[in-house]
Amino acid sequence: MFGTLMLIAVPTLLLRLLGAFGVGRFATWRVSVLHGLAVMLMCTASAHFVPSAIGPMPGHHDLVAMVPPFVPFPRLAVYATGVLELLGAAGLVREATRPAAGLGLAVLFVLMLPANIHAAVAQIPFNGEPATPLWFRIPEQVVFIGVALWAYLPARAAAARRAAGVPAQPGTTS
Repeated sequence: MFGTLMLIAVPTLLLRLLGAFGVGRFATWRVSVLHGLAVMLMCTASAHFVPSAIGPMPGHHDLVAMVPPFVPFPRLAVYATGVLELLGAAGLVREATRPAAGLGLAVLFVLMLPANIHAAVAQIPFNGEPATPLWFRIPEQVVFIGVALWAYLPARAAAARRAAGVPAQPGTTS
């Protein structure tokens, strides 16, 4: 149940530790968390393309099963969301594309919320494991949306401050 959150938390902590040891790219929590989200997305996106029952992650058939009945072409939807997750992950690691990636991922996570609700309510198992309960799925999705918006909002606020001629605050990055 906590696996996806660990796919963000562990890389984030490791990257921030690298920042503490002098790797400038990971000098802030924000950049480390956003790279952690990118790592998580690379892992979850891979599940969209591999058969089920390979390793500990769910596979394509598991994800197709969680697509709500009102969504046409569920297999195509799973492939499309996998591609969008990969593009979002790539966008998060580049500062220039981070705001667009963050906004796009926030929208994607909102659009995927019905699938998460359907999977919990219909008790759809992943890789033979019991379904993740709704009380966990929704807050987890809110975390993903919040982190994605973090990629979008601060950069927009910093750009607005620069456009208004307000100097950047020490210790902040866009």
